[in-house]
Amino acid sequence: MIYIKDEEFIRGNCPMTKEEVRIVSIAKLAIEEDYNLLDIGAGTGSVSVQMSRAVTKGKVISIEKDEEALELLHKNKEKFNAENMKIISGEALEVEALVEGQYDGIFIGGSGGNLQDIIKVYGNKLKPNRNMVLNFITIGNLYTAINCLRELEYDVECTQLAVSRAKGKSLMLTANNPIFIVTATKKLID
Repeated sequence: MIYIKDEEFIRGNCPMTKEEVRIVSIAKLAIEEDYNLLDIGAGTGSVSVQMSRAVTKGKVISIEKDEEALELLHKNKEKFNAENMKIISGEALEVEALVEGQYDGIFIGGSGGNLQDIIKVYGNKLKPNRNMVLNFITIGNLYTAINCLRELEYDVECTQLAVSRAKGKSLMLTANNPIFIVTATKKLID
């Protein structure tokens, strides 16, 4: 899979999952080429587009409610010719009926304040022994997600990723916000 650099995406004022976080998050999904994946809170589509390149025989469903983000999502889908990517406009819990079937991986980049409900509802669409990967910038949301996932008996792992880049003549490091990457594996029910 060829990774896409941040500067290649069409961007606006919407937050975007940065390159290093995107690469690690997608790796945590343990994707195979025939997987069907969900991206909830898809934003500009950086994760969706990157996943679509990995699942050449599968598909990606991208859910987003913000109008500006949706416009960028459509533009990036077109720019990167992500034909196996379907965009659903709306709040994740309100459009859940449009998301049919079972999925091999779920990425949650945004929840609009409905984190626990999204985990529970969309977790029902995740196949056993597959991963849900969630990104957080705040400790409060991290705590909420981990507790919810443990109550649902997922195997949970948390990785914290901090990226700094050297800039300018002196190569002074400029840090991005640290990101928490939660990987939750759905257990096989006996």
